Amino acid sequence: MTSTTNRVHAFADDALGDLDAVGVAEAISAGSISPAEAVEAAIARAAVVEPRLNGIVTPDFDRARAAATSGGQSGVFAFVPTFVKDNTDVAGLPTRHGSAAVLDAKPAAADEPFAAQLLSTGAINLGKTSMPEFGFNATTEFQDAEPTRNPWHTDYSCGASSGGSAALVAAGVVPFAHANDGGGSIRIPAAACGLVGLKFTRGRELPSAEAKDLPVNIISNGIVSRTVRDSAAFLAAVDRHTPNRALNRVGLVEGPSDRRLRIGLILDSLRSTTDDETRAAVLDLAQRLEKDGHEVVEVPLPVDEAFVQHFLHYWAMLGFSMHRFGGRLLHTTYDRSLNDSLTKGLARDFLRKPWRTPGAIRALKRSESIYQQAFRDESVDVVLSPVVGYTTPMLGHLSPAAGYEVLLPRLLDYAAFTPANNAAGGPAISLPLAQTSDGRPIGLHFSATHGDERTLLELAFELEQSVGFAPITS
Repeated sequence: MTSTTNRVHAFADDALGDLDAVGVAEAISAGSISPAEAVEAAIARAAVVEPRLNGIVTPDFDRARAAATSGGQSGVFAFVPTFVKDNTDVAGLPTRHGSAAVLDAKPAAADEPFAAQLLSTGAINLGKTSMPEFGFNATTEFQDAEPTRNPWHTDYSCGASSGGSAALVAAGVVPFAHANDGGGSIRIPAAACGLVGLKFTRGRELPSAEAKDLPVNIISNGIVSRTVRDSAAFLAAVDRHTPNRALNRVGLVEGPSDRRLRIGLILDSLRSTTDDETRAAVLDLAQRLEKDGHEVVEVPLPVDEAFVQHFLHYWAMLGFSMHRFGGRLLHTTYDRSLNDSLTKGLARDFLRKPWRTPGAIRALKRSESIYQQAFRDESVDVVLSPVVGYTTPMLGHLSPAAGYEVLLPRLLDYAAFTPANNAAGGPAISLPLAQTSDGRPIGLHFSATHGDERTLLELAFELEQSVGFAPITS
């Protein structure tokens, strides 16, 4: 196991090796390793990196060990160790939503529907992973506590809000982990940590507890993984477990397609010009795609400045709801004075203009048809863009300790590309196809129209093979 000064990982010659989740499940099925060996290897790896990364908030190792020896697991990831993000109920574990304001959280009585869907793959949960308060931030940092660190360079953010999951997968503790995405929270940490992050079409998976009653469901649940085939296998398992008959079935995507695509290209957001390294990475990939026979054409953004303001107001509404009604919504002891500066600032912003809420909701609902029409108008199959507006920042840059007035513009410039997919409900994927000059990951973003995860995954397989994903062990 390796730990260098700034790069931290736990890959080793143990039961997990460098296998992805499909590979671990196959090794267990073939008898090459036992379920207990896989779980013990993950626990040992966690012990190596966790003091540096701080990605686990509630370990559940004893129950994982028991599950590994009890048998009865079935599914595509049978007996594969994983983690669940700390905003999703798992029976017997508390759910704290990354918030210091959630006090004395009691263990959940049952798995919430998506957790059941996730665990129906046969995976064994090792515990809960860290996240920023209520998932509002794009870094896993806290007002008065240690941050979760990026295993590629521990002075940098691991992204968010699924930061703990991404850090643990990138460091090799587990092959995949639960993530969810209300404005980029699967794709942004995947980009920061060199992982695959697939956001499904809205409705593909069962809704999360917090999404069920939202006027616009912007939250998508899924995973972060190190390989395209793990993300493809998970999507197929979700489709089999609880198919949404309003959507086409994707099935199991197992490799690239011979089909050549017309690919739209977006380089800059409405708020700012993309930084030089990210811009160069997108342009280099566009040239590679053209060399491989795809057609790449520049296209306009499918949103306008009004969209940014509507999404920000909706985000502020969620901040106000959690700040003011957290005790009622979370059914637990709650001290809103302990909310961080981002939650409090969003709540204040909402109270300055609550009358804008109906219009914001209508606009976000309309964004679905506008998004779909953009693909038709430009006759493109997918759209290539940055995941974020600039390369992963150092810890502190997006911290709530910086204060709301400093943090908000930085956050809006950083998380500038991903929210459109959440409002519109279209699928998107972050792929680790580039690196900074000092060797940290740069994720690149592909979006597709509703229900077309197959095209995204086929292209992802192609690029995984032709470009490759840099390993953290290199």
